[in-house]
Amino acid sequence: MSDWPQGYGLHVLQEVDSTLNEAARIAPTAQGPVWIMAHHQTVARGRRGRAWTNPKGNLAATLLLHPQGTPDQIALRSFVAALALFDACVAVTGRAAGLSLKWPNDVLLNGGKLAGILLESMGQGRGVSHLAIGIGVNLAEAPGVEMVEPQALRPVSLLSETGALVSPDDFLTELAAAYARYETQFVTYGFDPIRIAWLSSAARLGEVITARTATSETVGTFETVDAGGNLVLNTAKGRVSIPAADVFF
Repeated sequence: MSDWPQGYGLHVLQEVDSTLNEAARIAPTAQGPVWIMAHHQTVARGRRGRAWTNPKGNLAATLLLHPQGTPDQIALRSFVAALALFDACVAVTGRAAGLSLKWPNDVLLNGGKLAGILLESMGQGRGVSHLAIGIGVNLAEAPGVEMVEPQALRPVSLLSETGALVSPDDFLTELAAAYARYETQFVTYGFDPIRIAWLSSAARLGEVITARTATSETVGTFETVDAGGNLVLNTAKGRVSIPAADVFF
């Protein structure tokens, strides 16, 4: 079991509307990075305002940071969080088999969605004063397929796929320790080592995938993630760099 990382606070709630909302509330007075975990969320949410189902025994947590850098640089912490999630899963199960990372912000297990990441920034104008990294992990139970949008990957749980029963508290300890290691690497050496590590576990790298936005759809071979965190596809019309989209296999 990892020790809690030095310099990171911990705020545990039995119930809250959303750990992301709680992060926004405490951001003005928070003195340093702090993890917020709730055993129950009443208004959990995912990307693009979608509802996020959070059954009992799953992890619902948000890391509140006071980051330095431009908004684009700060947003690269989604990759930092993904690597930390990958390592935490390995730590609690003793295996990396079946785990992969789906651009831009999901962790997969045996081809199904195990965890999701959502970044929300706070600040004035173009500056970012606080960053909240929301993380949900299906530890004990996965939502039903009727809870996800058409063509989305099936939800899976750590318990159903590996037989490992892990409490949210124990998982968060591993996650916080892993995140602290990658955060130090990111701040010290920049994005490139993070990008290379992320690509080493990327789902469907070198395969044909579909990137879909509200207004367009791009089909191409997943070539890489560039220095800005953009998805790079080789398409029939040439090489395309995509900053934001939902990816479908």
